[in-house]
Amino acid sequence: MAIPKPRNNSGADATAQRRIQRIEMCDIVKRFPGVLANDRVCFDVKAGEVHALLGENGAGKSTLMRQLFGLYKPDEGEILIDGQRVEFNSPADAIRAGIGMIHQHFMLVPTLTVTQNVALGLKSSREPLTDLDVVAKRVRQLSEEYGLKVDPDAYIWQLSVGEQQRVEILKALYRNASMIILDEPTAVLTPQEVKDLFATLRRMVQEGHGLVFISHKLYEVLAISDRVTVLRDGRVIGTRETKDVTRDELARMMVGREVKRLRAQPQQAGEPLLQIRALRAMGDRGTEALRGIDLEVRSGEIVGIAGVSGNGQRELAECLGGLRKATAGTILVAGKDLTHASVQQRLQAGLAYIPEERMRDGAIKEFSVLENMFLLDHASPKYTHGIFLDFRRMREHAAALVKEYTVKTPSLETPIKNLSGGNIQKTIMARELSREPRVLVAAQPSRGIDIGATEYIHQRLLEQRASGQAILLISEDLDEVQALSDRIAVMYEGRIVGIVGRGQATAEQLGLMMAGVPMEEAMGAAPTAPTAEQPIEVSSVV
Repeated sequence: MAIPKPRNNSGADATAQRRIQRIEMCDIVKRFPGVLANDRVCFDVKAGEVHALLGENGAGKSTLMRQLFGLYKPDEGEILIDGQRVEFNSPADAIRAGIGMIHQHFMLVPTLTVTQNVALGLKSSREPLTDLDVVAKRVRQLSEEYGLKVDPDAYIWQLSVGEQQRVEILKALYRNASMIILDEPTAVLTPQEVKDLFATLRRMVQEGHGLVFISHKLYEVLAISDRVTVLRDGRVIGTRETKDVTRDELARMMVGREVKRLRAQPQQAGEPLLQIRALRAMGDRGTEALRGIDLEVRSGEIVGIAGVSGNGQRELAECLGGLRKATAGTILVAGKDLTHASVQQRLQAGLAYIPEERMRDGAIKEFSVLENMFLLDHASPKYTHGIFLDFRRMREHAAALVKEYTVKTPSLETPIKNLSGGNIQKTIMARELSREPRVLVAAQPSRGIDIGATEYIHQRLLEQRASGQAILLISEDLDEVQALSDRIAVMYEGRIVGIVGRGQATAEQLGLMMAGVPMEEAMGAAPTAPTAEQPIEVSSVV
């Protein structure tokens, strides 16, 4: 079978393709060594609806959809399209049938243009010559039709993450996909990009597309879907009409219990352990990303950094972690100047760093769980015999951390890339906290992880706070910052525009500051929240 040519008005031969009305997956079973990923799963999606597939990391959501897209073959069960049984041996088969998939990690070639990426793998309408002009014209038409603003001539490396995702959607639409799978589509998007994506998805549904929305974020599922199916441990827990289910009910279906609401009583902060003075640093584009940051974090407190993505938060975290050079200013940990110290010197001084990009800066994906646990400690006298590693002690220590931090992994030898996002994050947190640091810098600690892992990480952060650790929490999730922080510092264009205590500002006031409104003006825009110290309520921010 040939891939359908695009239905267009551009001059290329166009053959209309009948839209899929319904896809059914019946009693799907998929096994991997040591893991039953899907256990008799039944799932369906209809044209003109968004059917959300909800579950914790590792619940089997992506595995199920990869079978629908031809990346895996089911061990048991069958797939029906409009009542007819089909078998896909590759994604090409699924694409020919009218199914598209937007992967969490985009399948784009950075050095090619938008048009070239869309055309990649398709036959030209005038072989042996290319027809990129025809493709570009159709891309512009689809962009206007679905509100997907993107320049067909731009190179992928020049685009933001949100724009790259639009290219992936355009690729699917260009190939006449009438059923589209979106695998964790909001994991790397800003709130504004999520809003734009949802507007596009609603337009696609109105046009008759059927969408599968894979997620673990409850509020997004409630906002965009018509139906929701919950998976837990590879099994279907239930399928509900979204309008008939509450957030608490979905949370209970996901994790199999009531989600805890942790409370931390106010406590007296101690001496300053992290001091940042007039810190400046350059960004990746050659412009100044940090423009004189002044901040301190005391023992026994969490200071949250709030701000819209791209306002210097990543550069601040990297300067503190030793991954970016400061051009001016000072970084002190427990009074020791670490401004130009190496990563190893920062570790020895008692600073731990949980990076924003866990698979780029926090772990080596090809290495095992055991190896990642000792990336920074393999030379420690505790785990060596002279010039030889003491693998027995290393395994004992790693096994104890896996148990303590409830890391779900088939074995210590499992490559960390095979773990879910939440379990990768737990592994990194276990490694960093096992050194008993005095200062912890946690950048986006719950990004892309599920409700259960988020709850666990929040609990750990509060435990570290209670033990006297100084914690700098950098998060683009305002709910998370408000829930966990004793004080909140708002960043805008590389500067801290204001610092408020817990309960002293509403979300609306913080939002104004995040948009660049001066603190005095923002705080006067709405009634100020009570200033009295209150227990911190930690709800699962998903």
